[in-house]
Amino acid sequence: MASDRTRAAILDAAERLYADRGFADVTLRDIVAAANVNLAAVNYHFGSKDELIAELFVTRSLATNRERLNELKSAEAAGGGRAPIDAILRALVGPTLRGCLGPENERSTAARFMIRASIESVPPIRRIKNREIDHLRKFAGAMRRSLPDRSEVDLYWGLHFALAMAHQTIRDSERLTKLSEGLCDLNDVAGVIERIVAVSVMALTGREAEKRIHAKLLARDAR
Repeated sequence: MASDRTRAAILDAAERLYADRGFADVTLRDIVAAANVNLAAVNYHFGSKDELIAELFVTRSLATNRERLNELKSAEAAGGGRAPIDAILRALVGPTLRGCLGPENERSTAARFMIRASIESVPPIRRIKNREIDHLRKFAGAMRRSLPDRSEVDLYWGLHFALAMAHQTIRDSERLTKLSEGLCDLNDVAGVIERIVAVSVMALTGREAEKRIHAKLLARDAR
């Protein structure tokens, strides 16, 4: 139990420091001081700074990916095994955006850590992102079932662009707020998700889908 508490203390301290200061500016000595443990404990539980960063990122990513797949499963079940493309893309980008944007989430340590992970390119996180793609293959398969007439290439690009828009929105949310002088409300997370979904669906299916999603946004705003 004492060993488990030491491990948890190290993870909590590291996540908080990385969220506050970034990956490059935090040393293992900073972490052991904040966790009130010795350096040998970090080496025993994690082996290196890279392994510690990797464990934090994997833990948070697994939770996000689980939420994504649960939403995808629900959407496909509701559609009899074939979900609408907008529901698939909403399941893909929604959990990430909800986890990082909004006045409550952006103040949490977990959200700020994941925002750092999105902004700063560090080797252990890059390796994980490039390796952990099985859950994305499930989304590609769902997109194939939803849009059987689209080419494989178009579907993969569509998935990639949807993810890219979500991550860029998280990385540069402050700049967008300043650029738009507050017109683009990043605290309206549901609205942000619908806009990204609308653009992604339009790219894959054309203007009719754009009109349908835009009508949904207007109806939501009118409530």
